[in-house]
Amino acid sequence: MGLIKNIPPNWEIRKMPEVVEWGSGGTPKASVKEYYENGTIPWLIIGDLNNGIITESQTKITELGLNNSSAKIIPQGTLLVAMYGSIGKLGITGMECCTNQAIAYAKKLHGVTTKYMFYYMAMMKSELISKGKGGTQKNISQTVLNSFDVIVPPLEEQRRIVTRIEELFSQLDSGVETLKKTREQLKIYRQAVLKEAFSMAGNNYILLANLIEKPRYGTSKKCEYEENGIAVFRIPNIDYKSGILKKEDLKFAQFSKDELSNIDLKENDILIIRSNGSVSLVGRSAIVRKDDVNSTFAGYLIRVRFIEASETKAKYFHYYLESHQARTYIENTAKSTSGVNNINSNEIKNINIPICDESKMKEIVTEIESRLSVCDSIERTIDTALQEAEALRQSILKQAFEGGLL
Repeated sequence: MGLIKNIPPNWEIRKMPEVVEWGSGGTPKASVKEYYENGTIPWLIIGDLNNGIITESQTKITELGLNNSSAKIIPQGTLLVAMYGSIGKLGITGMECCTNQAIAYAKKLHGVTTKYMFYYMAMMKSELISKGKGGTQKNISQTVLNSFDVIVPPLEEQRRIVTRIEELFSQLDSGVETLKKTREQLKIYRQAVLKEAFSMAGNNYILLANLIEKPRYGTSKKCEYEENGIAVFRIPNIDYKSGILKKEDLKFAQFSKDELSNIDLKENDILIIRSNGSVSLVGRSAIVRKDDVNSTFAGYLIRVRFIEASETKAKYFHYYLESHQARTYIENTAKSTSGVNNINSNEIKNINIPICDESKMKEIVTEIESRLSVCDSIERTIDTALQEAEALRQSILKQAFEGGLL
């Protein structure tokens, strides 16, 4: 690893196996209900890791499940590191428990404290991730963990380092919490802006079905990143906050004219997410602009096209889909099937929207955009500050393990 060499003279650099003996757990056979039913032994998966003290588990196993798998009882106060998927995610057991094979645990420590190694592994996270291999879910092995070196100060200095890191992180966390609260307050402000703006439309409502052509589902054709064919907009391309289709993560496929006849795109069409594991994303939308029309869209999206289309109508409807009234309808209507929430074309057509003439719509859209532009600017500032806070966290760790915090 590109390890820091600029360390105090009384510190050592040791090989990981000299400092930590790693072990990993196992998974009782899922098809044997006796291994899980009425279980009392906490059994941790990566989703249970919280980068802090872990005091509960989503799943528990029985003594029988423990004895018939490679899962092992781990004592309280043990360091844990994720090896699959969320590589480098950490935890310290706040209870006696066991884990699955995706989590490495520190069986024995030699000359280092648990808290010291916890923060040391936090500093190493980006390097651990860079070693990940595999397709959809990257992973590392204990061999990878053991390939790293460890900076080892005297124990008393380790304790001082941990204390100083925690003091600085506490201050940082306080600032981050304030930023996150401000971001939540901006969400409330957004809804207040939308509510007030749409009240300008009056009390006349109309079903969307009366204003649009038949909604269309997108293609189910397999798409590739290779730029061969026509661009296919997917869920990752829906930037609902800006109402714009992003083009950073496009996939492509080849289509005949007939195949495109019902899934073409025109300026001021609206693409709506119809299916997602997160109900908060169902019903989110983006507007098709002039430079988007030589593309098509994927099956988890619905195309809405106004009979008399205009930019004003498209924006008006896009903003209405973000309102509390529309979100309540969509989230109550979306049906969950095996954890996937869906809204269909009929349910989209039955959205009740406040109706007014186009000049009033334009006035409402202008009012919304004027007030939300300030909100967007503040959000961007918050996002930048949160990124800087995370960079500062890594800087603190780097300084700590160079001896810069003593």
